[in-house]
Amino acid sequence: MHATTEPPAVKVALTLVAVVFLTLFLIAPLVVVFSEALQHGLAAYLGALREPIAIAALKLTLLAAAIAVPLNLLFGVAAAWAIAKFEFPGKNALITLIDLPFGVSPVISGMVFILLFGRQGFLGPFLADHDFRIVFAVPGIVLATVFVTFPFVARELIPLMQAQGTEEEEAARVLGASGWQMLWRVTLPNIKWALLYGVILCNARAMGEFGAVSVVSGRIRGLTNTMPLHVEVLYYENVAAAFAVASLLALLALVTLAAKSVLEWNVRRQVARAGNNLAQGEST
Repeated sequence: MHATTEPPAVKVALTLVAVVFLTLFLIAPLVVVFSEALQHGLAAYLGALREPIAIAALKLTLLAAAIAVPLNLLFGVAAAWAIAKFEFPGKNALITLIDLPFGVSPVISGMVFILLFGRQGFLGPFLADHDFRIVFAVPGIVLATVFVTFPFVARELIPLMQAQGTEEEEAARVLGASGWQMLWRVTLPNIKWALLYGVILCNARAMGEFGAVSVVSGRIRGLTNTMPLHVEVLYYENVAAAFAVASLLALLALVTLAAKSVLEWNVRRQVARAGNNLAQGEST
């Protein structure tokens, strides 16, 4: 008991440290963002959001997220199912590749796309001959967004599906279920909360990505500027407008945080249930 308990003074001190840290690095920045965004009144705030360039940046951000998230959803489910349910050559290599965007700077990944698809890149002359642009255009932004976000869904599903094991799928197979029936009626219902959690994180990163997108976009106003890039441009011209657009990203972060907290609770409960079922199966 003495090894696992602390005096009341220590508990109060640790709590105060945590509260001060959260206040300085989480609450205070949010307060500054919204106060600066509204410093000239609600009319100026709404006017900054209604600017055609701001609307174009918002549409491009939503478009990139709308393409990247479903692609990463399909990849994440397929990769997690293969890794958790089967043994095959190259399994460890696949896991390493999934983690690659976590270890590579987004700016470096953007440079890789420049070297591949840029005018002087490996595939640049071929793309130019066929009048197809990837770099400094929407396809490059989508590719960069997909690259930096594709681990999120898979990394949420793999531990859960490994903890669940293969007993339910094997039972469904014995009863005559096909592969698609096992996926829709057994696997997906068991991972729905983790899947939603991964999708939320993936969407948040897709809409807030800056480094890789800034390299491949060319920062063309009204055409290839996403919301984070538009905020940077506005910051040097109109601070209030920059904070107004940034407040939209802050609202997204708050919504993501709330949804993340709810889903984390469901995921922990699901993992605990899967562990208990596995332990009961081993005991029997």
